[in-house]
Amino acid sequence: MGDWSMPIGSLGEEVVARLCELLDNAGRGWRKLAELAGAEKRFRCSAEELEMCSLKVLEPRGSPTQCLLQLLAERDCTLRYLLGCLERMGHEQACRVLSSAVQDVIRITVQPESQVVVEGTQVSLTCCATGPPGLAYQWFCGRQEVPGATSSELVIDTATPAGQPEWYICRVNCGATFTFSRWAHVQVEKSSSPSSASGYCPSMAGLQILRQPRPCRLAEGDTLALECRAIGNPPPQYQWFRNRRPVEGAQAPQFQVKLVTTAERGSYSCHVFNLFHEVWSQEVDVEIGPRLFTSGGSWQEGDGGSLEHGSPGQLYATDKVALLIGNMHYLHHKQLQAPIMDVHALSALLCQLDFKVVSLLDLCKAEMQMAVDEFLLLLDKGVYAGLLYYAGHGYENFGNSFMVPIDAPSAYTSEHCLCVQRVLQAMQQRRTGLNIFLLDMCRKRNLNDDIIPQVGALEVTANIVFGYATCADAEAYELSQGELSNGIFVTFLKRWLLEDEKITVLLDKVAEDMGTLEITRGRQALELRSNLSERRALTDPIHPPGQDESSARNLQWAKAHVLPESRHLRFDCGVTVQLGFAAEFSNIMIIYTRVVAAPKDISKCEARLTDIPEELDVDLKCTNKESPEELGSPLAPVWSLGCPSCCLYSRICGLQKLRELAFTVCLQYRYQGMDDFVEEQQRVNVGRPLIAKLNLQWAAPPSPAHSPLCPSAPGSWGVGESSCINTPEENLSPEGPSSHTL
Repeated sequence: MGDWSMPIGSLGEEVVARLCELLDNAGRGWRKLAELAGAEKRFRCSAEELEMCSLKVLEPRGSPTQCLLQLLAERDCTLRYLLGCLERMGHEQACRVLSSAVQDVIRITVQPESQVVVEGTQVSLTCCATGPPGLAYQWFCGRQEVPGATSSELVIDTATPAGQPEWYICRVNCGATFTFSRWAHVQVEKSSSPSSASGYCPSMAGLQILRQPRPCRLAEGDTLALECRAIGNPPPQYQWFRNRRPVEGAQAPQFQVKLVTTAERGSYSCHVFNLFHEVWSQEVDVEIGPRLFTSGGSWQEGDGGSLEHGSPGQLYATDKVALLIGNMHYLHHKQLQAPIMDVHALSALLCQLDFKVVSLLDLCKAEMQMAVDEFLLLLDKGVYAGLLYYAGHGYENFGNSFMVPIDAPSAYTSEHCLCVQRVLQAMQQRRTGLNIFLLDMCRKRNLNDDIIPQVGALEVTANIVFGYATCADAEAYELSQGELSNGIFVTFLKRWLLEDEKITVLLDKVAEDMGTLEITRGRQALELRSNLSERRALTDPIHPPGQDESSARNLQWAKAHVLPESRHLRFDCGVTVQLGFAAEFSNIMIIYTRVVAAPKDISKCEARLTDIPEELDVDLKCTNKESPEELGSPLAPVWSLGCPSCCLYSRICGLQKLRELAFTVCLQYRYQGMDDFVEEQQRVNVGRPLIAKLNLQWAAPPSPAHSPLCPSAPGSWGVGESSCINTPEENLSPEGPSSHTL
């Protein structure tokens, strides 16, 4: 009997071609197959997918059936399910073709395992398969056949000198039908112990460590690499420990951490074990200190971009960085809807312009302050530009603009907010080449606040640009069109952002476009303030200083964009669950779980996330959903492109609040013939993903006397606010900066 539990993807090309020939028709064809297969939700094809299949007839060798089978294969459809669909169709000929093919399917049941062995010993690799009678085996070393290696076991003499690993693979065939095992490599090592020379026998000695990890001293931003190599029979397994605690996911001979911080320093050791034995490596110290950065580069005195010997008059930058903040879910004020779309749209466009972008949603005051402090670390002499975009509630008093965090009280004042002019002062101290503020917020007076901030005089740098979404003492708006869309400012801004124009000329064109919108005429108009004296554009190229890869801003930016690596969790019942991650913003992450392997006697199983840290205040409606769209994120069609199908999705917001992200994966499964579910759990710790690595919540904020974000007296520049209300186009209404209407 053939194995009907195998996936559709195991079918050979000839079988698929024959099925396509039978089903590429309008009668009992591929559309009927798609309809019957869709009886089970995970195999249901959308209208767009069916249209994609039908358009295959326009291609020279295209086949709608082949396209449909590929979609089903991606969703782990089995041959048994496909046969059931064909039987319900009454397509006897297609059933015969499939049944005949399954009888001839060759399945590898035992895969060869990679091994590390001592020079001069023998090692065996095993490959076993099931299928039709008369299976034949042939082993290969690289692309070369191994002479005489025609059995399921290959014995290798490792008398050759130690060196690069040799790669082996086994071909199993019956006539013209064949399949290959997975690759296995054999690494021959010289023993570091005189007592274990050529006479070493793994089956007698159990386990032996051949290569011990070594202590190291690193600087922040370096890559930590430790290695522990052992031999044994059965093959050894590994688990790394830091300060005598297991490191999550570190289960390989090599342990590597990129962009280390002082949090990774400590004592490391490796636990090596197999079914019968265990041994520990020596414990080594890893020291990590701060990196000493130098400004470097060829910039001359001045505030930034210099003329290089490229095209005449071309300005260059050492780097381009941007901080985008969108506040939507206020605790004591009207909720906003457009910032999520605005921040995402600008982030995508600025990345095309080679900006390093940090995008954050829904920050309280302490988090906003720390985010700006980290943003300042990304700035340096010549950075071009330091761009700060803010969408949310705000106000303007006495020529100074204030951004309102989501935890501001109902009657907030400057004490509860961040002063934009203070941020500008701090940016000037970093000697940036171009300072751009795009403020998508209202600029009405805050009647609760009669304090005149003491900001102090700004430097005359001729490199400041303010783009306000609205005029002084006016509101900014967002439209309600039945679904989420960009605010008015960004709707027009994104049309021009990629243009190779001086930034002030670009914003002038945005203002002209906004003036054509009938419903906001006389209510909202872009205001531009600038003292920019040179033709500086967002498209200007980057000429980094000497060692840009090890600069402070690259380290800070990279740390905020590191996702946890995808991993596989193996449960005692034999089920394997894939745990994957995707980023929506720098502080919003998607976690998905997918069952990738399960024993035949388990009829149904799923893996759910539970015990998510309380400080994240996760909405349970946004966890363990069967489709990305159910999470309620308007950006689901974007990030879900990189996720596999048949998953459960969870949306984790507010990563800036985390010390570390630990949760439980709860597996619920049911055996065939049983009604009750069985449950197993595994605890998972993924450390500090994305923006959590910067410790925005837990790092000590600067004292009020020295913080660049604390309020003080009027400055020479004013900034505006962007809070907007979702209202129908014909009933546009403004947003107020506080709990009372201004």
